Amino acid sequence: MAREFQWPQGLLHLPEYFDLEQQQRLLLEIRGIVAQAPLFQPVMPRSGRPFSVKMSNCGRLGWVSDRAGYRYQPTHPETGLAWPTIPQILLDLWREYAPDDLVAEACLINFYSMNAKMGLHQDRDEHDFRAPVISVSLGDSALFRVGGQSRSGATGSLKLQSGDVVVLGGEARTCFHGIDRIYAGSSRLLAQQGRLNLTIRHVGEPAPVIKR
Repeated sequence: MAREFQWPQGLLHLPEYFDLEQQQRLLLEIRGIVAQAPLFQPVMPRSGRPFSVKMSNCGRLGWVSDRAGYRYQPTHPETGLAWPTIPQILLDLWREYAPDDLVAEACLINFYSMNAKMGLHQDRDEHDFRAPVISVSLGDSALFRVGGQSRSGATGSLKLQSGDVVVLGGEARTCFHGIDRIYAGSSRLLAQQGRLNLTIRHVGEPAPVIKR
């Protein structure tokens, strides 16, 4: 018998949080960020197998994955330059759902082509888990899968559309989650097919390289 899935406490799905005009304005800012901090291809620790997504960052710190491990660092791994600042529209979103004393330090920018996926994983590379991870979807819709604290546990799925926001706080802060598929051509926001996912995070004190 299939196990019944219970959505983790602290998960909020906010459909169409950003209207089309806001999405377009945010997209322009992200394009400016990527012009300064180009998308790069992260690889898995040890194996060096490339992710199916390309990524960049903005904020004081940026998340990086390479053969050495997963980590946050203050500079782009290819240009060596500091990451651009986080757009104000995202900082305003952060202030709405995050504790007042915890600042947004990193915003990951993941670009999904129509065949890209993201396997089930936990966001545990931060030093401080009190703040939620806040995710913004732009472009093509995606099937977002959420589980519990075990990779092998039951899961549920949400279809995320352009402008949607997901907040992972409380129990959901460290739940397993991933992207199973991209619905190519479901949005006209991006000039080419694909999806941008922006995840805003509080890191806390700088964390060492995490080898897995």
